[in-house]
Amino acid sequence: MMLLFLISAAITVFLLAAMLILMLSGKETADARLMEIAASQPVSAPTLAEMPKSGLARVAVSLTSPFKPIRDLISGSDGDLGYRLTLAGFRKAEHIEVYTAAKMLLPVIGIVAGTFFGSNMMAAVLVGAVGGFFGLDLVLTHLISRRQESIRRALPDALDLLVICMEAGLGIDQAMARVGEEIRRTSPALADELQIINREQRAGKPRLDAWRSMAERVDIEFVRQFVSMLVQTERFGTPIALALGQFADTLRMRRTQAAEEMAAKTGVKLLFPLVLFIFPSIFVVSLGPAVLNISKMLGEVFK
Repeated sequence: MMLLFLISAAITVFLLAAMLILMLSGKETADARLMEIAASQPVSAPTLAEMPKSGLARVAVSLTSPFKPIRDLISGSDGDLGYRLTLAGFRKAEHIEVYTAAKMLLPVIGIVAGTFFGSNMMAAVLVGAVGGFFGLDLVLTHLISRRQESIRRALPDALDLLVICMEAGLGIDQAMARVGEEIRRTSPALADELQIINREQRAGKPRLDAWRSMAERVDIEFVRQFVSMLVQTERFGTPIALALGQFADTLRMRRTQAAEEMAAKTGVKLLFPLVLFIFPSIFVVSLGPAVLNISKMLGEVFK
């Protein structure tokens, strides 16, 4: 009985908060219509679709549309959220709706799940609400970091393949398409970006603009430098194969230096586990028998 009361109380508080936000955020009809039209515009990411098409996205839209002020308050602008999802590899507009619906529902699910804990129910409800609200952001940040790291590691090898293809007689566009096919197994993220460049150029987008769009989609300093180098070679007419080879050597040197830096930090990072876990065990094993013998001898002396 108590459990049902707590669940109904949590749902009631959520609905009351939603109604309060809706009442406080009421505007004139023209302003509300302008906001609706602005929200229905596609996200500024260049590869996002215009409207959600899958059934899951339609369900998400139906769940979030009655709570539009709460949706805007939780997820922020669709442009910023769409850019973050694009960095993680999710380029469709329906991914925004699914993400927003999940972020709105997970705290409620965490609160309901926390009511099943007995004596620690209040702490579990608090942890469930906070974890449900911030957990999805942490997962998205992890996906962005993992995708950027994959592209960063595969870029020097891709540049070497690009140089080989160009020295074999292929143009820069054909070489990028071929490299994208070859590195798909090692780095699907970089292969997708190279294929997007190829498709944009086929659609009529200028080559320099397509390269700059890739730098914006990926948001990696090495990729920005790579695009700047390509723009300079395209503008000044310098040999692009030689520039690509030198840039690949530079990236490989930086990756080696980063690995050496991480190896140098290993000793400092191992200090705390050694002091907290390994040294006490060594002291117990080495000094334990001696301490027992000394205590036994002292006991016999003072009898």
